[in-house]
Amino acid sequence: MERFEWKVEAEEAKERLDKHVAAKTGLTRSFVQSLIEDGSVQVNGSFCKSNTLIKENDWIEVEYIDDKELEAQPEPMDLDIRYEDSDVIVINKPKGMVVHPAAGNQSGTLVNGLLYHCKDLSGINGVLRPGIVHRIDKDTTGLLIVAKNDAAHQSLASQLQDKTVNRLYYALVHGVVEHDYGTIDAPIGRDPKDRQKMCVTSLHSKQAVTHFKVIERFKKYTLVECRLETGRTHQIRVHMQYIKHPVVGDTKYSYRKTMDCGGQLLHAHQLTFVHPTTHETIVVDAPLPADFEAILNQLRLEEER
Repeated sequence: MERFEWKVEAEEAKERLDKHVAAKTGLTRSFVQSLIEDGSVQVNGSFCKSNTLIKENDWIEVEYIDDKELEAQPEPMDLDIRYEDSDVIVINKPKGMVVHPAAGNQSGTLVNGLLYHCKDLSGINGVLRPGIVHRIDKDTTGLLIVAKNDAAHQSLASQLQDKTVNRLYYALVHGVVEHDYGTIDAPIGRDPKDRQKMCVTSLHSKQAVTHFKVIERFKKYTLVECRLETGRTHQIRVHMQYIKHPVVGDTKYSYRKTMDCGGQLLHAHQLTFVHPTTHETIVVDAPLPADFEAILNQLRLEEER
């Protein structure tokens, strides 16, 4: 763990935050910008943008994990591979699996298994996140696409940025959703009270759009399908909480007493993308996990009583 903290002197006032932190720490400006975006830099206990102009006597704190302290090692594990060729691999990730190594999770991650299974992965995201184009939460299940080379990675990243990758999720949410269809267009940023959480906010946020449709209604719950137009951290979980229908099992964002299901009932069930080399449209599906399906079947039985 690397940590820096200091007070801004009079002659340093009015500097851009990213430029100032880079000069103070010796880190590259681009890396500092990524730390600021991740919430690893605070000014007077608050999160700011890279272009924030600092003031005299501001207290700046920087804390982050140095990748050099961690190393991803290949580990044999059973991977549920739903699609694979020489450019990409699509994995159906189980609940409880972290995508890549970090502090406290240096082994048993998806990346550890991928390094054992694949001879090559793209190196764009560094040694701890090889091939990782996008992520899903530890307790979210379902499809994740991984690039085996840099050209594939760049193609897939561009598709995500252009919003042409279609990502569909099933979510069981609290309450009965009245509308059959809907769009949640609400910006998401770091929760100023808890750096580990995100929230809908106009402060230091990014546009976030989630489309949903109702699949099945129960007495106290609704099964919805969500389509991500953007891919912000915890987006579906934050957006469903925002419209007062938090995801069942989500202990971080659900304000209601929730059933014990070992994590949020959120599953990435379909991915559609254009193949980086052949330019064919690839559609990959993953069925609901057995425990998710069992809960739905139990709810259906209760409806019949």
